[in-house]
Amino acid sequence: MAALTAMGALSIDMYLPSFSFIAKDLGVGSNTIQLTLSTFLIGLAFGQMFYGPISDRFGRKPPLYFGICLYVVSSLGCTLAPNIETLLVLRFFQGLGGSSGMVIPRAVVRDKMGAEGAARAFSMLMLVFGLAPILAPFIGGLLLTFSTWRAIFATLTVFGAICLICTHRVMEETRDQVHVVPLHLGRVLRQYLGLLRHRQFMAYVLCGGLIQAGLFAYISGGPFVLIELHGIKPQNFGFVFGANAIGLITCSQINARLVIKRSADRVLGKIIWIPAILTTIVALLVACGFESLPLLLIGFFGFLSCHGFVGPNASAIALAQQGKQAGTAAALMGTLQFGIGMLSGVVMGLWHDGTALPLVTVMAVCGVAALLLYRYVARHTMQTVPRQA
Repeated sequence: MAALTAMGALSIDMYLPSFSFIAKDLGVGSNTIQLTLSTFLIGLAFGQMFYGPISDRFGRKPPLYFGICLYVVSSLGCTLAPNIETLLVLRFFQGLGGSSGMVIPRAVVRDKMGAEGAARAFSMLMLVFGLAPILAPFIGGLLLTFSTWRAIFATLTVFGAICLICTHRVMEETRDQVHVVPLHLGRVLRQYLGLLRHRQFMAYVLCGGLIQAGLFAYISGGPFVLIELHGIKPQNFGFVFGANAIGLITCSQINARLVIKRSADRVLGKIIWIPAILTTIVALLVACGFESLPLLLIGFFGFLSCHGFVGPNASAIALAQQGKQAGTAAALMGTLQFGIGMLSGVVMGLWHDGTALPLVTVMAVCGVAALLLYRYVARHTMQTVPRQA
């Protein structure tokens, strides 16, 4: 499940160092190459909405077979792409196939575990989420030292093929064979509408999504703030990025141990205050002119590390009562959280005033909104969350 979860992250981060090489080889500008990232993200976001209901009807493995095969074929096509138009189309289908690895592992975890068990499992999946930004660009850069950018997509092709083999040989079918969910458009739309109206589900989904949106804002605006404004050398920026990723990884593994003795909701309730208070203090100080590099580094590290607690626990609680439609619920959760993250990136792009204020403000708003959702929505609609599936 962790390897499947990594497909999306690896497909984004591994080829980032190759932008200039692709642009030169295909004879286009770097801004055009950035569109290949956008088309991939569009496929990644919208593909999740389809795999969820299909996995509830036909089981977890059949749509996963289809998604991984689509990913492998598209990755191979990217390796051989003769022009930018072909690469743009293939990146969309690569994202469409890779999105199966974002939805179905969450549904599998929900099939096999209760809330606390799922929180531990999501914490382990968070390990991959944190490692990918560290290792993937390094691997991509290493491949570029002895080959071309096409070797990166060839590596992704091999990775997808390995995931396909392991899915067939190792993964067990976890969907309840007794309660098969009929698949037709009207029912699927009613399921999504029902989930959108489910206040407890939506509160926890948005709670986790807002903290993830703060992470997306940091990814979008962090390089400018740290490199351009505060003079961190580009070759040293990776160390700062890696330190935050290590904080996220460490907290996710601590969370996996905490939820053994304490409920996922209890841990979430204790932690959710930290990113809200910390980034609000940082934003107020920056707005008043008291900006410094140590202050920003502390704020970024604290916020991103807390994602290791909030993300797994919010996801586990949101899915805990969606057993019969776990795939659909996981799909909606992934799409909404990913959409909120992309929205924060758009806000960062539009609100660029040459200071650190937009970044810390967006992160503070995300933290405070997540806290308010937890305190004033999730708590008031709390139901008993089963410990066993």
